Amino acid sequence: MDENKVWPTEIRLSKDRQTLTVDFDDGASFALPAEFLRVLSPSAEVQGHSPEQRQTVGGKINVGIMQIHPIGNYAVRLEFDDMHSTGIYSWDYLYRLGSDRDALWAVYLEELAEKGLVRESKRLG
Repeated sequence: MDENKVWPTEIRLSKDRQTLTVDFDDGASFALPAEFLRVLSPSAEVQGHSPEQRQTVGGKINVGIMQIHPIGNYAVRLEFDDMHSTGIYSWDYLYRLGSDRDALWAVYLEELAEKGLVRESKRLG
């Protein structure tokens, strides 16, 4: 096992299911919004099989996390209330999302604007 790997000491889902807080053994703690986790899902549906295939997902401002499923001792699978549940979030990926959150969010917002997408979901009717 690589001794430089980060390891979570606690994973908590807020009561409103909008924020996942992950504490790591190096003292870092990240409060990650459900929308952020959903739009940056490590799933093939979002990331594609190459950088050119990566999708920009809009309309997820109100998404919530329904369940957290442990995957071995290296990751969790998050189940969102929009029925997306295929992303496996490794400890390293969660740490990177937390560490680089501002930069990743800025890129996401730029991509939304470039593609004419919005964070709000479209209402029917």
